[in-house]
Amino acid sequence: MRKQLTIILLVFVATLSAQQIDYNTKKSFVAEGYDVTEYFGNKAIKGDIKFVATHDDVKYKFANQENLEKFKNNPEKFVPQYGGYCAYAVAVNNEKVDINPKTFEVREGKLYLFYNAWGVNTLDKWTEEDPKKLQVKADTNWEKIKIKR
Repeated sequence: MRKQLTIILLVFVATLSAQQIDYNTKKSFVAEGYDVTEYFGNKAIKGDIKFVATHDDVKYKFANQENLEKFKNNPEKFVPQYGGYCAYAVAVNNEKVDINPKTFEVREGKLYLFYNAWGVNTLDKWTEEDPKKLQVKADTNWEKIKIKR
């Protein structure tokens, strides 16, 4: 009986780990093809199709070879939170919403992207409404919605 339960548990865990996180790949790339390493220098710069990497089955573009190598050496450092969806929408609405790649924040070494269109800048709302609290809510909500369906 124990052996059967162990096997069932292992199959369940393997199934969970095989499920893919849903990344926002509008325009076929995370962050709409903007260079995720440049955000950490407080810049939103489009990547170049000559410098592409794949991580966790999704593609990233980079402005140059140096940034591509930076990413390859430590991809987890540069991957945007919440699959590259709007951090504010994940926190407040428990939804995956596209972003404006020029609207971002790096906080405590993590990259957050935001929606900014039609007079609504969710980065401003994020900042005004207590980023620490919203981050906790977004982390909790993301656990429920992150798997690609």
